[in-house]
Amino acid sequence: MSLKQLLEVFPRPGRVEWIGIRPIRKAPLQPVLEVDVSEKSGLVGDHYGGRNGNRHVTLIQAEHLPVVAALTGHESIDPGLLRRNIVVSSLNLLALKDHKIRIGDSVILEITGYCHPCSRMETNLGPGGYNAMRGHGGLTARVLQGGTIRQGDAVTVLPTDQPVLSGLAGPETGSDLAP
Repeated sequence: MSLKQLLEVFPRPGRVEWIGIRPIRKAPLQPVLEVDVSEKSGLVGDHYGGRNGNRHVTLIQAEHLPVVAALTGHESIDPGLLRRNIVVSSLNLLALKDHKIRIGDSVILEITGYCHPCSRMETNLGPGGYNAMRGHGGLTARVLQGGTIRQGDAVTVLPTDQPVLSGLAGPETGSDLAP
């Protein structure tokens, strides 16, 4: 296989483990079981909505939470302390550079970059929290197609050579990907 082909193969879909939104700036994240998603404003009800299309949504790897906990001397970490919207398990998020992902039946996100830690990690996780999060901060994404994200939804990687056509029906009535 070529390197390009290798970069397209993911062993299995991921899974949404946790969702959080912040109704106002600097407020703690509020865990929710589902959230509506808009192409214009990102996560409906999140204070960040519409401010920067490249950062509509933040995602973090569930498998990194125990690592951050170990590095900061905690038994476990509440995902809300890390200030990311969606925790995803079973999918290497850092391998998603230049990819689009589908969450659930309809939401499509384009990965736009790395989500570096902020200085609030020192407050939330204690001394050294910022450095513990380095390399574990997750990703930012913009919404290409809205819908609803629910805890437990599958997270699948879309082929890079297929453009996303917004507004079309899902697989049960027709493809939402170009042929």
